Amino acid sequence: MTNNIPLVGLFDQYQAIKPEIDEAIQNIITKSAFIGGEEVRRFEAEFAAFCEARACVGVGNGTDALYLTLRALEIGPDDEVITVAHTFIATSEAISMTGATPVFIDITEETMLMDPALIEPAITSRTKAIVPVHLYGQSCDMDAIMEIAHRHGLKVVEDAAQAHGARWRGQRVGSIGDAATFSFYPGKNLGAFGDAGAVVSQDEGLIEKIRMLANHGRLEKYTHKMEGVNSRLDGLQAAILRVKLRHLDEWNQKRRAHADFYLESLSQNEFRPQAVHPNAEPVWHLFVVKVQDREALQQRLKAEGIATGVHYPVPLHVQPAYESRQIPLHSLPVTEAVASAVLSLPMYPELSQEQLEFIVNAMTMADVSA
Repeated sequence: MTNNIPLVGLFDQYQAIKPEIDEAIQNIITKSAFIGGEEVRRFEAEFAAFCEARACVGVGNGTDALYLTLRALEIGPDDEVITVAHTFIATSEAISMTGATPVFIDITEETMLMDPALIEPAITSRTKAIVPVHLYGQSCDMDAIMEIAHRHGLKVVEDAAQAHGARWRGQRVGSIGDAATFSFYPGKNLGAFGDAGAVVSQDEGLIEKIRMLANHGRLEKYTHKMEGVNSRLDGLQAAILRVKLRHLDEWNQKRRAHADFYLESLSQNEFRPQAVHPNAEPVWHLFVVKVQDREALQQRLKAEGIATGVHYPVPLHVQPAYESRQIPLHSLPVTEAVASAVLSLPMYPELSQEQLEFIVNAMTMADVSA
């Protein structure tokens, strides 16, 4: 059937691998290995290898992954961290949780990702790090970002919450900066059955420090080297993620095929999708177009049973949470223009060709222009 097409097909994915998932869950229940254990250790090793990184630590969620990484890098009060406002609030929230100040810069209109040309003007004596966000499943321009960071002695923490498996110049995201953080929220390309996250890095010492911070500042049961938090990846989620990780490359390839169909089918219309940098290999966590009359298109698609989303309608710098910062409206003009125009179309591996054609036909019949 082509009607009632969700934005993300979580149940379809479960049905496709149900025997593997059910067995993994039952094994954890039988062993009562709910916190830590072999499944967590194996997932960490396998995900590190997938990311082409030396080490990985599982944590409670993607927000904690970013917060703990920044804290392990000794970023805190009086420090500044450069990032973007076109992202979910977890990016800036994690910076603020350390006591540091998020400094927002604008994005490029084409890729909707961090504009490297705006990094250096934002650097001050207080700047300690850059957090590029690989939004929608596409890598930022890591060549430019890393060159600036090295020249100014800044740390780079990749926010890869939406980019599991994406590449920059053939290299996996997560293996390029000082560390990278991932969310395994259920709707992600690699999603758990609840909250979960991870940090990967080429710096094994950094990962061990994050591991301590995430487990009450300890590596041994009753010896606490520092005050930490409780943010551990549990055994059930690790077991589920191990099953899904085996399918991730195949799922990402299907997402690319779906994106290719969207791009080709919509190329003669007035919809403007996220542009792909020639050095990037996206994994299309979301397929996002910019459209002038977003509400009209959403209503048209909804009438046809097609779900859509908006990622993200209100930029962070104008959120009520940052009102005290008094960041002027129109200070990030590209971000604000993009936020008013973006629309996310259904994107998940299990979409059928019939469904894709139905979505495209419904869009091209809509009386809207980009």
